[in-house]
Amino acid sequence: MVLGKFLPPHAGHLHLIEFARARCERLLVLACSLKSEPIAGQVRAAWLREILGADDGIEVIHVTDENPQYPHEHPDFWAIWRTTVERACPRYPQVIFTSEDYGEPFARVLGMEHVACDIGRERFPVSGSAIRRRPLAHWRFLPKPVRAWFARRVVITGPESTGKSTLAETLARRLDTVWVPEFARGYLDELNARRQAPHFVQYEDIEPIARGQVASEDALARDCNGLLICDTDLHVTSVYSHFYFRRCPPWVDEEAKRRPYARHLFCEIDTPWVADAQRDQGSAEQRKRMRELFVAELERGNRTVSYIRGAWDQRLEQALKAVSALLHEA
Repeated sequence: MVLGKFLPPHAGHLHLIEFARARCERLLVLACSLKSEPIAGQVRAAWLREILGADDGIEVIHVTDENPQYPHEHPDFWAIWRTTVERACPRYPQVIFTSEDYGEPFARVLGMEHVACDIGRERFPVSGSAIRRRPLAHWRFLPKPVRAWFARRVVITGPESTGKSTLAETLARRLDTVWVPEFARGYLDELNARRQAPHFVQYEDIEPIARGQVASEDALARDCNGLLICDTDLHVTSVYSHFYFRRCPPWVDEEAKRRPYARHLFCEIDTPWVADAQRDQGSAEQRKRMRELFVAELERGNRTVSYIRGAWDQRLEQALKAVSALLHEA
């Protein structure tokens, strides 16, 4: 048996699990959580199941008992935890594997053999608390599913024809990371090609566009270097849906506010407007009105915004400065 919080799972945990798995026929991994913890227990258990899913000899069990975390918190600390293990395990384990000092006394209480692995954390000098404090500094220790949670996401936003896609791609290249293209453009281009006729967005397109944007973002977050550049987000989808159709699927508005973004880079309208089949707000008055709608949406979402303006070189310099500040924070 391996037992822990996995808050979050990291390379040290996986090393312990691999070490244990090599020494037993069947391994139980108990992921223990409290309601008050910053990452929900069911999320952490799901990460472990995804990471370990290829091995039929490992079973991940999510334990939700609101147990004391340290012996000084309760006089019956060890007995409480023994009861939890007895209840949670379908078959009582014979051995417990740990990388912690508490492993030996805990094993005695449980009536199990204790096998220690890298107690000094020399091979993987990392802890869950250190990751939560500075995830980018410990990025190399994070499995891909966990990386998506901790990625610092930067959105390039603003009205049409303000250089958002060019800026997103250039930033990603300069910062050696990945970027998330605007899903709507590819979606509508594909519809145009299939129908062999121009297709301007309709209300029934809003949901598939929103779901596609979210799915693309979350998938690419696993492959970023800690910083993910997003060309648009659901705030943009919401603005256009309300503008053109006077309504928006409620979940899109809710999800737009919930998404975890570190910063929005707002591309100002001081660039020439370039027409294409998916743009129709090109007059000075129209561009000003769209800018007002975008700014109001970001204010409602309580987003941190850097305004990007000027010639291309100036815009790139401003964007790099804003993003570099995020890297120093993390």
